Amino acid sequence: MEKLYQIALTHVEGVGGVSFRQLISHFGSAENVFKAKTDKLLKISGIGQTIIEGLKSKNLLANAEKHLLEAEKKQITLLFSTEKNYPSRLKLLYDAPAVLYYKGNADLSHFRTIGIVGTRQATDYGKKITEELVHGIKPYNPLIVSGLAYGIDIAAHKSALENKLPTIAVLASGLDIIYPSQHEKYIEQICQEGGIISENPLGMQPIRNLFIARNRIIAGLSDASVVIESASKGGAMVTAEYANNYHREVFAVPGTLASKYSEGCNKLIKQNKANIYTKVDDIIEILNWNIESNVESQSKKTNSTELDLSLFTNEESQVIAHLRQHGEMQIDELSWQTQISINRVASLLLNLEFQGIIKAMPGKKFGLK
Repeated sequence: MEKLYQIALTHVEGVGGVSFRQLISHFGSAENVFKAKTDKLLKISGIGQTIIEGLKSKNLLANAEKHLLEAEKKQITLLFSTEKNYPSRLKLLYDAPAVLYYKGNADLSHFRTIGIVGTRQATDYGKKITEELVHGIKPYNPLIVSGLAYGIDIAAHKSALENKLPTIAVLASGLDIIYPSQHEKYIEQICQEGGIISENPLGMQPIRNLFIARNRIIAGLSDASVVIESASKGGAMVTAEYANNYHREVFAVPGTLASKYSEGCNKLIKQNKANIYTKVDDIIEILNWNIESNVESQSKKTNSTELDLSLFTNEESQVIAHLRQHGEMQIDELSWQTQISINRVASLLLNLEFQGIIKAMPGKKFGLK
């Protein structure tokens, strides 16, 4: 029953990811949101008459029930941001979608994820780099994320399938509308090896602003986004901007000055908004994917269990305990897990680093010494 109210809440005009979580956090459940009195709703920041009127819509619950039944019929899973099975990387983000529609078999919180994006007008050079990149990172078994578009996107998905790697296609439409339709022939295999995902309800047609929103999900699901080829403006550049805002790594493939579709990559590198990508080792080193170093890290993690947490403040103990349990973590992930503000976590990490307890790691991560 709660799932019914949750999907109904996402259909209310004006309710986005932030207000969805805010309302449920305040009232305890989506059902309680619908039962709340107007005066109590108005006390919540950002909640106005539009949302309140939407909550009173007569057909809202009936339409939500039809939507749930249709999703179940099509074997589509609904993942809500308030639930444990929601992708862990997205859950950290302030603008995470309230709900994700998902069909497939991949673990959306996979240990390693890479987003690969680029122009729809991919050159042979771009496609070759994409294929070499995916093949090169195969030993690390990452999840490959892209947007199913022409050019670099579909080259990334196809390379992942050829290399037996899981791949996720993030759609700008409902999952029942595959765009472009020419790529529908890949969907069955993608779902077998990975999956398709969207924040848009079933029946939603792809329109311009949805493609822009889709790019933030690609960036949010990925430890790093690799821009293979791009003009100075375009979807891949938007993805890179989101990744930078989320404090995720960005890589860009340099190209010839004569190529229009290398302008964006060269621009990202020039503005220090992306690491230069010249070979697969660049990604392995910066993301600390080296297998031997991971083994060494696990050994050090074991030794760190000897730390006496009573010697530290409560907040320091929380940070140490999370690093002990989960290994290397990014600062925004630590902030989310400990529920300590990101500025405060940054200060705690600096103090612990001075004490020789933790160390900064490649890929903007921190780990115990």
